[in-house]
Amino acid sequence: VDLLGALFCQPRLAHDFDRHLADAAAMSSAHEVYCPSYASYFGFLGAASALVFGNMGAAYGTWKSAVGMAAMAKLPRHRVQPEMVIKSMLPVIMAGVCGIYGLIIAVIIANGVDSEAYSLFTGYAHFAAGMAVGLSNLASGLSIGMCGDIGVRDSARQPKLYIGMVLIWSFASALGLYGLIVGLIIAVKNDNKICEIN
Repeated sequence: VDLLGALFCQPRLAHDFDRHLADAAAMSSAHEVYCPSYASYFGFLGAASALVFGNMGAAYGTWKSAVGMAAMAKLPRHRVQPEMVIKSMLPVIMAGVCGIYGLIIAVIIANGVDSEAYSLFTGYAHFAAGMAVGLSNLASGLSIGMCGDIGVRDSARQPKLYIGMVLIWSFASALGLYGLIVGLIIAVKNDNKICEIN
């Protein structure tokens, strides 16, 4: 009886084994399609892009604004008010914020990269978030630098222009903030559950 039972059960066991093997192969194939090993490349690239482009904008804005402040030394002493030197530091501070925005999103993205379960969807989202923040802050830094250079010099000659220059610098700095807001919204999007293989 045991021999007959084994003979009748063997085809069923073989069929179940083939079915489980086929299911495992299909799940493995889906895992390679949606969660390949190179998916984390896009996440790390997004983090690096946010930091690099943000720091480029901050460096340019700081450099150009500092050049404008240095040019104030060429003006006659009686034309330069002492408080204007301190007020002229505002575009330098605003330019430095561009690098901070890039650092914030880079840390968020880097912490979201998982070596075990990381999908292409999440990788693309992190890359898009990094590029949005990085390029927005690069544009913001360029704008602050150009406006800061000219604004500092002209404000030293005519102090009444300072309020207008502050408004211009504020709107230029807002470009980086817009990028950070959108980048944060995109960075929290993930679909890593698809990578879980039962």
